[in-house]
Amino acid sequence: MIKTKNTAREERFKLAENRDYQVVKANDLIQRSRFQLSAQEQKIVLYLISKVKPGDKEFQRYGFETQEFCKLCGIEKPSGMDYKHLKDTIQRLSDKSLWVKVDAGDEVLIRWIDSARISRKKGTIALKINDEMKLYLLELQQKFTHYSLVYILGMRSQYAIRLYELLKSYEFKGKWQIEIDELKKLLSADNYKLFGDFRRFALEIALREIIELTDIKVSYEIIKKGRKFHEIEFYIKQKESDEQTGAWLERLKRLEGYESRL
Repeated sequence: MIKTKNTAREERFKLAENRDYQVVKANDLIQRSRFQLSAQEQKIVLYLISKVKPGDKEFQRYGFETQEFCKLCGIEKPSGMDYKHLKDTIQRLSDKSLWVKVDAGDEVLIRWIDSARISRKKGTIALKINDEMKLYLLELQQKFTHYSLVYILGMRSQYAIRLYELLKSYEFKGKWQIEIDELKKLLSADNYKLFGDFRRFALEIALREIIELTDIKVSYEIIKKGRKFHEIEFYIKQKESDEQTGAWLERLKRLEGYESRL
């Protein structure tokens, strides 16, 4: 039977939900980091992070079945498994890094992936997270955020994934206020010089996906300083059970493929 995009999407969501992949990250990594990754690259990183076990004291070389890995991360091509495409995707990600603010105003540059190993014979791929990430991913006792990986798998917008994590990290407060210019930096959306463009092509698209697909409801208010749009205040609330069921159905029924162009 030939799989349609919709069938493949349903399999991807059901696979993630059945395995109950959970992403757990320190709030400092979410709130104080700057990076630029495509939607697909973010999904790879988050899938890798979801493999970290609560009791891990060191990063392992986390192994995946190649087909499952590609299916969940949207790497598969219509013609089937393409190992060159997979290798190119992982190599591009391994060449990327992020800046994280630390104490005293300093920043540290960290790579996402330390090493990768692909076995075509066994049909497996193994990735190791860079050890500099230990502080933000291992043995977290407080000030961390966790959510189900399935919430971000259907997102097409790179801004939606990043904004969802930020909003989740402030969910316990019920609101989050931030300067617009700073929000652009956190989302890697500095290229939108005009607020109207940022609002139309980044913010509104991201919020629409978050509201449709995840476990939170979000609204916002623009705060002016003089004549300039200066800050945004987001209002964040956990969805009721029936609303979360609606989000689950929305994830399954979306007809268009979400695979991002790198």
